[in-house]
Amino acid sequence: MHLFGYGLAALVIGVENKWISYKKAYNRASKTLDTFINNVEGKNGFYYHFINMNTGKREWDSEISIIDTAIFICGAITAGEYFGKEVKEKAEILYKRINWKWYSNTNFFYMGYTPEKGFWEKWDMYAEQLMLYVLGVASPTFSIDESMYYAFRREKADYKDIKDIIYTYGGSLFTYQFSHAWIDFRGLKDNNGTDWFENSIKATKANRKYCIDNKNKFKTYGENSWGLTASIGPNGYRIFGAEPCKSNLQVENDGTVAPCGAIGSIVFTPEETIKLMEYFYNEIPILWGKYGFKDGYNLESSRIWVSKEYIGIDKGISLLMIENYLNGTIWKYFMKNKYVIKGLEKLEIDNREKILYN
Repeated sequence: MHLFGYGLAALVIGVENKWISYKKAYNRASKTLDTFINNVEGKNGFYYHFINMNTGKREWDSEISIIDTAIFICGAITAGEYFGKEVKEKAEILYKRINWKWYSNTNFFYMGYTPEKGFWEKWDMYAEQLMLYVLGVASPTFSIDESMYYAFRREKADYKDIKDIIYTYGGSLFTYQFSHAWIDFRGLKDNNGTDWFENSIKATKANRKYCIDNKNKFKTYGENSWGLTASIGPNGYRIFGAEPCKSNLQVENDGTVAPCGAIGSIVFTPEETIKLMEYFYNEIPILWGKYGFKDGYNLESSRIWVSKEYIGIDKGISLLMIENYLNGTIWKYFMKNKYVIKGLEKLEIDNREKILYN
């Protein structure tokens, strides 16, 4: 589901870089939104994590996913602001359908729902979900109370000389990136004085330092081979992470490094990320393929293990963050949306001296 969000944003990037014509991209965005308006299975404006590309119906026993729906809507909003006209109208139709109240209790969003078992768990700790609050409080149809944003736990810890990181449960880099692909948090603070952009800088530097500190344990790790995140590894799709976190890294980590981990943080650590990309491209050519860098590699066995797959969500975060680093394109158009502006204002995530995009 999330792939459609990244895909819609990719159409904007494609036009800007002259990879696709404006007309072709406009029509593709419009037809994609038509499909979601008329044919994709879901509930209360939310969609299943995995859907069949041919039928639009639920695939496997996947859950109705709030975070994947939010990523899709962020992409729709971005395309709407860029293309305007009926693309913007259709994006707003889909946004207004989402019943944020249904997917939440008094204080927290739930993490998952299936018709078979109902809701489970909750977003009670910081992770990739910041976009949910911005979208949820600004909804003209089913808005949540802004207090939900201030209800989840912001647990802090140091990693060596990097102080006061508001860390996520698994310490995986995607959790510090996904909302930032859309929301330009630079220079913004909330009522608690939290600077989410600066926090992601610290978390990314800690992730890199963790890999350097553990390079004797895992041969794949090093100053130019870091970025532990969710990716394909030799034993399947895993959530790899770094300190600080709560998960058991001794169990989770197996030496796999995913290029998207560092690339998705290029706006936070541009110098370190660019050096890593040059290293991967020049020193590990087997990691490069038809669609750019493959999903992951691992040096722990007798021979180099390299993923044969390119995971869409990993390509998506890489593409958007590179474009934001180079040109700020996704930030520019997403931050123009009136509901995004309203959401940030209601949550009091702002800087009185900074003028948001208009």
